Amino acid sequence: MKKPLPIGTDDFKKIREGGMYYIDKTLLIRDVIQNTNEVSLITRPRRFGKTLNMTMLREFFDISTDSRDIFNGLSIMDTEYGGLINTRPTVFLSFKDCKERTKNNLRDSINNILFMEYDKYFQILKGNVNESESYYYRFFALYEKLRNNKASFNEIKRSLHLLERVLYDYYKIKPIVLIDEYDQPIISSFEYGYFGQLKEFFSGFYGMALKGHECLDQAVLTGIQRIVKESIFSQLNNVSVFTVANERYSKYFGFDSDEAEKLLSHYGRSLDETVKNKYNGYLFGQTEIYNPWSLLNYADSGQLENYWINTSTNYLVRKSVCEAGEYFKKSFDRLIANGIAKVSVDLECSFIEIRHNDTLWGLLINSGYVTVVERISNVFMNVRIPNGEVRDEFIKIVADRTNVQSQDLQLMFQCLFYKDMDGFMDVYRELVVSCTSYFDAKENAYHMLFLGMCISLNNLYKVTSNIESGYGRSDIRLESFSNDRPHIVIEFKQGEDLEALKDEALRQICENEYYAGLDGEVLCIGISHDKKRCALAHEIVTI
Repeated sequence: MKKPLPIGTDDFKKIREGGMYYIDKTLLIRDVIQNTNEVSLITRPRRFGKTLNMTMLREFFDISTDSRDIFNGLSIMDTEYGGLINTRPTVFLSFKDCKERTKNNLRDSINNILFMEYDKYFQILKGNVNESESYYYRFFALYEKLRNNKASFNEIKRSLHLLERVLYDYYKIKPIVLIDEYDQPIISSFEYGYFGQLKEFFSGFYGMALKGHECLDQAVLTGIQRIVKESIFSQLNNVSVFTVANERYSKYFGFDSDEAEKLLSHYGRSLDETVKNKYNGYLFGQTEIYNPWSLLNYADSGQLENYWINTSTNYLVRKSVCEAGEYFKKSFDRLIANGIAKVSVDLECSFIEIRHNDTLWGLLINSGYVTVVERISNVFMNVRIPNGEVRDEFIKIVADRTNVQSQDLQLMFQCLFYKDMDGFMDVYRELVVSCTSYFDAKENAYHMLFLGMCISLNNLYKVTSNIESGYGRSDIRLESFSNDRPHIVIEFKQGEDLEALKDEALRQICENEYYAGLDGEVLCIGISHDKKRCALAHEIVTI
């Protein structure tokens, strides 16, 4: 009998009590216990199981409940740590829905999240402690303000620190603090323009609760980006960060190949190459990982669609890539052209805090838009676009960046496939005219523009740029994966004499045999440009 799929359900208890399909990740609990770090931050892309794992940790540790039934039969109970279930006071906060447009709305959202945790312990402490004692008095006073949604930013800033102290005093056991999606309020404040107004609040809230607190046993945070060393979190030097490049915790977020195959088999589907190309391709440490959200949805529907990309507006990534400087653009275009690129990466800082090419690549890695294939040094890494779903999102990013609509790209390439050169030039000229902002580049602007457009050819052509072929280096070479479409070789020239330069570009392709190694029909195209004017010469060669 097929179990219900937990699509849209990321609460561990609900999944277990509801008999939903669950892939056992409970050995994460063992690894957290064995970790001697006081504060740990695990960064992973959205929809990769962060909230599910954090609610699992909550249910296991929480001293105020009995979770033995929902952990029955799971791996953690067969370890020496199974007896530690429900033995620690636990504070759980999830900020995943803190996506407010104003700072006051964000205050309301955080207030309500804190109230739920305060209310949980209010029910336990009420009548069992001396409410006039200093810490308890402050706890009950703040509880009333949170209940009435009247706590100020300054009071909220101290709330988590106070709760830790009260729990330690009551239980005589230092609590564990779990903060899910810690950076979502920060990202929202950046997106909607009030980040600068809340720097001190964020610094105080996290710093007071997590920095060398004598009442804190251990804290685990999840998010997309790491805590930076400067500004907001300058007072936090006790944080151990585990990014997607680290081996520790690598197998607990997302599905590995065995888990993916088992999941799809349970729902009568197979893990074929098409599915792999669409949803696989992430490397967390050295573990190959599938996108869990997309795989669950595919198991349910059987349709190969872009489930993960369509769950968010991806504002920060899109905006940042489109506004990036020329140096980043060159690396970005190499990534699109060759499928892999060597880039300088800084995973130690947040892009929000330090806006630089290195931290932008770090944002793309942590957000799941590219994955690390090889760490060359402490600075340089080889990265690639992980799979077809993310590549489709990059098509939209390229369209935003170049002011080109994706349907126009499809029309332009359809003309090339059918060797309709007049139709191709009609569309291409319009695209060149529309891309006024793109031509700030000092060299190879048209080459780079067209190369960016070629990302839409995924699974149809192998795209290479400036790669040796024949007796030289062709600007762009498109090697078709099917005999139904021609191979395409393109050379660009720039200058005032469009007619002479287009012929020169075509002649360069043929004389240098840039099509060497291809088999079948090759469409050779020379394109000349003079600002917004362009002309084309072409020839079809059969190898």
